[in-house]
Amino acid sequence: MCERGQMRRAGTGADMQRELVSRAQAGDHDAFAILVRASLPRLLGAASLILRDQDRAQDAVQEALVLAWKHVRALRDPEAWDPWLHRLTVRACYRSAKRHKRVDMVELHVMPELVPTVTSDFALTIAERDRLGREIGRLSLDQRTVMVMHFYLDLPLTEAAEILGIPAGTAKSRLHRGLEALRVALAAEQIDPFSVVEDRSA
Repeated sequence: MCERGQMRRAGTGADMQRELVSRAQAGDHDAFAILVRASLPRLLGAASLILRDQDRAQDAVQEALVLAWKHVRALRDPEAWDPWLHRLTVRACYRSAKRHKRVDMVELHVMPELVPTVTSDFALTIAERDRLGREIGRLSLDQRTVMVMHFYLDLPLTEAAEILGIPAGTAKSRLHRGLEALRVALAAEQIDPFSVVEDRSA
């Protein structure tokens, strides 16, 4: 009974999203605003981790949302709304990073709740999460983006690769190089937040 109830609730949510997307495609601003409000916190969190700058993250998300409104009619499958919006946001982040390409010596300040959680029973202290956030910020843009998409947005590597327009093997390689860099950087503090990641990234 419980499973059926959960499926009904999930189905209702999916149906509602399809309806909202269809209404947005017909020019309904209110429907589009509802969709955006549901997605905005996650998009801002991902953009902040990728770009390491709150202002630039907000600009990138705004750019992605403007494009989403302009091109929402081209979205053939309403159920693809979330990955489509993720794709637009990640690409906006890449454009922003290229516009601001420079040696960025500004220290990353990531709100603890934006640091991705790898397992349900994995807990970090505030200090450890702050350190983890800084080390993620020191990774290359490519490594950081794959890591954010896989762990924060909870996307399979195949989907992350498709959004980035790269082979799945390349995405997996970037993820593993990034994780190895984190392990090395955090070894002194004995923080190993990704010790069980092999199962998810295989």
